[in-house]
Amino acid sequence: MRIYIYMNKIFLIFLFLISFVFIPSVGYSGDLIWGGCGITKKAFMAELAKAYKKKTGVKIYLKGGGATYGIRAVAIGRIDIGGSCRHKLSERDILEKNTKLIPVAWDALVVIVNKKNKVKNITIQQLKDVLLGKITKWSQLGGPDKPIKLVIRKSKVSGVSFMLREMVFGDVNIDFIRNAVVKKSSGPVEKYVEKNIDSIAISGISSARKRKGLKFLDLNGAAPTKKNIAARKYPLVRPLYLTVGPHPSNQVKDFIKFALSPEGQAVISKQGTVNLKEGKPSGSFSK
Repeated sequence: MRIYIYMNKIFLIFLFLISFVFIPSVGYSGDLIWGGCGITKKAFMAELAKAYKKKTGVKIYLKGGGATYGIRAVAIGRIDIGGSCRHKLSERDILEKNTKLIPVAWDALVVIVNKKNKVKNITIQQLKDVLLGKITKWSQLGGPDKPIKLVIRKSKVSGVSFMLREMVFGDVNIDFIRNAVVKKSSGPVEKYVEKNIDSIAISGISSARKRKGLKFLDLNGAAPTKKNIAARKYPLVRPLYLTVGPHPSNQVKDFIKFALSPEGQAVISKQGTVNLKEGKPSGSFSK
């Protein structure tokens, strides 16, 4: 626990120090700065920002940083708006407790393999066994007698890693097999799977669907189609959030209103992402 608190403080100091370099300050020239989850960015944010500029003249600068950055950077005023594909770690977390998460769309975690892979479907239990190293060959999943190369994200608090552990295991601290190939972010994970026919990984469908070298495995017989995600027939569905700090400006509030409006939600749906109206409610959100 002491190590966790210490690392959180180091992360906060790091965000504070870099807040004076590279990017104009928040609210520069009346425009807005968005940062955070790359999957959220690919799911809808680029087109939503474009539509908002056309409507209002306000430009939204987009940068990455990951889901954790999207939650924590708005809390200290580093950015105006963030994006996240995971919940807060905890209401007690000193870096995240003052950030508000606003659900705007739905995404799905998908099992990605090389497009030449012949396996089509696995169960949730088989996915667990692959992640824990209990299944190590493709022949155990109906494929060839070749070893499985599991590719995972480095951080347990990334959007994919955190939500995968929460939804599949109910344990956000569980460790996966030690000999997995480790990558820093979803982009490198997806690229690795595109180039290696015996590899397998988990990513967000909003990002992975843009890569031609990948295919998605069905889970428990359900394909991750937009229709199945909306109806929750596909098992691993998660919300996508916009994040704001404790005291958002009127400009920020106006953009959030646009994102939640019928016009903004139509932009999201047009990208192939399930919007709030299309998706079946899960019962609760972590805000």
